[in-house]
Amino acid sequence: MSSKNNAASEIVVQLKGVSKIYRMGEERIVALNDVNLDFYKGKIYCLLGVSGSGKSTLLNIVAGLEKPTKGEIIFKGRDIGRMSERRLALFRQRYIGFVFQQYNLMPTLTALENTTLPLIFRRMSKRVRNKKAMAMLQAVGLGERYKHRPSQMSGGQQQRVSIARAFVNDPQIVFADEPTGNLDTKTTTEMMNLICGMAKKHNQMMILVTHNLELSKYCDEIIYISDGKIEKIEDVSAQKVEIGDADFGISN
Repeated sequence: MSSKNNAASEIVVQLKGVSKIYRMGEERIVALNDVNLDFYKGKIYCLLGVSGSGKSTLLNIVAGLEKPTKGEIIFKGRDIGRMSERRLALFRQRYIGFVFQQYNLMPTLTALENTTLPLIFRRMSKRVRNKKAMAMLQAVGLGERYKHRPSQMSGGQQQRVSIARAFVNDPQIVFADEPTGNLDTKTTTEMMNLICGMAKKHNQMMILVTHNLELSKYCDEIIYISDGKIEKIEDVSAQKVEIGDADFGISN
């Protein structure tokens, strides 16, 4: 199954016959069952399904956080599932950005320091790291709060720092796992405009994982998952929310 049939577009990741089986004693749990998908550059995908459907497992496998039981995950001609732990770590550092529901910020670090974390592994000087991180914080509307620690910020502000951290290393793939689960309706709209606007501006592929159908309106395609299988793929690009790219609709 392909999420798009367009030979002129660049495929970023291909899944070929991917399955994931967990064993708990004698019990065999099939989290993913023979999944075949193509993900294209510049597109925003929504993995939609109820809890336990397999959507988070699929995200973890594409991100190299888990290995498939069988099948291939092809990125730049290489099978992620066959990489060593060291190469997987390098893969995530160089090509992947994450936005989590729980923000996952370091409580003792400032907004600026949290944002620079992905750049430390790129062997950049502190001056260059801080310059890139500061520019990203300004892009998400937190330029004046760069010295604030997580305890000094609201949930929406913490998520903006998380978004800045995800995009600061110019990733090719951005994963957003229930990114607005802890936010109110107004802040959810702001965060979705921000995340999707940044991904579109930089022509990055993004995979959004959610059980909330409302969030899917920001995406180009919805991939419905049930019991570890792809039920259907819906192209909703013509109906999705229009996102401005001036200030991404952010208010402080």
